[in-house]
Amino acid sequence: MEQQGSLKAVMPVELVLDQIKEELDDHRLSINETTVEVQASYEEIQNLHNKIDKLNEKLEELSLLIKGRKEEIQEFNISPLTNKEKEVFVALYSLNEANEFITYRQIARKLGLSEPLVSLYVNSMREKGIPVSKRFKGNSVLLKLDDKFRQEQAKNNIVKINTLLTYWCPTN
Repeated sequence: MEQQGSLKAVMPVELVLDQIKEELDDHRLSINETTVEVQASYEEIQNLHNKIDKLNEKLEELSLLIKGRKEEIQEFNISPLTNKEKEVFVALYSLNEANEFITYRQIARKLGLSEPLVSLYVNSMREKGIPVSKRFKGNSVLLKLDDKFRQEQAKNNIVKINTLLTYWCPTN
């Protein structure tokens, strides 16, 4: 008789545990569905970013073509860069020599900075007139300095980078 009484007490506990298990399974399924939705949304946002960048490049091209000056542009109007922006510029410039496109991560590693900080500096440089192209490949942002700008920088030091020699021999 004692065993029957203990079985009756155990049965409700098993039922409660089964109900808890069912609820946890429902929550797990809900979380998995939400995760899939978030991943899909993220991929769509990345696709939209890619399309916006492509549209932006096309608009810039069209704007230059309408003005009829695309091939003739040689003058670059650059606002002065901060010392950190100059460091990021030099890293971008030198890494672009070896690779056509580079990532924020490559610049960050070279300078010992974080990727978000490098991104901020690159965006600031772009706002100041440095022609840096951005492209997306997967989840990576690829960067490249404009070839004509690179040539002008090599000839005329547009950005006013003080190399060791120019630091000791200032121009008048």
